[in-house]
Amino acid sequence: MYEYTERITEALLSMNQDLKREFETRLAETSTLAFRVAYSVLRHSENAEDVAQEAFAKAYAKFRHLRERDRFRAWLVRTAWRTAIDRLRSDRRRTSRESFQMDSIATQATPADTVLEHERATQLWRAIDSLPEKLRLVIVLAGIEEHDIHEVAVLLGLPEGTVKSRLFLARQRLKEILQ
Repeated sequence: MYEYTERITEALLSMNQDLKREFETRLAETSTLAFRVAYSVLRHSENAEDVAQEAFAKAYAKFRHLRERDRFRAWLVRTAWRTAIDRLRSDRRRTSRESFQMDSIATQATPADTVLEHERATQLWRAIDSLPEKLRLVIVLAGIEEHDIHEVAVLLGLPEGTVKSRLFLARQRLKEILQ
């Protein structure tokens, strides 16, 4: 009996080590992905780092239950995205952060080009924020993070045609908003 229990314990430990190694490998492959997704939502590096850490913690806790481990990237993107949205909704920091940034720009003596560039970036992010969530995620992943259509489709678990149409719609709406 003791020998049987010992063999099961050793098997479970080795399985846990294999799972841990697999998670570490997948985490190394996607180390900045969660941060980039969170940053695209929050646009504040400290908050994005917190959200990325939270997404990694959730991924670690639930990795054992993930059925399709090949879809880890997509799962991590969705986890980071949802966590960032939750953070954004609960904190409501964006409004105060934008007003703080605008105040600090007004008090600093910066070159005209820097101010214009910042204004364009602010307008673009406001336009992106005004898009529906499904269009916003596609435009951030494809347009800003520069993933190709196939990668975005895999990350979001959508057909490539759906990604293409959402990207087209997002670009059209951005064009209308920015004109």
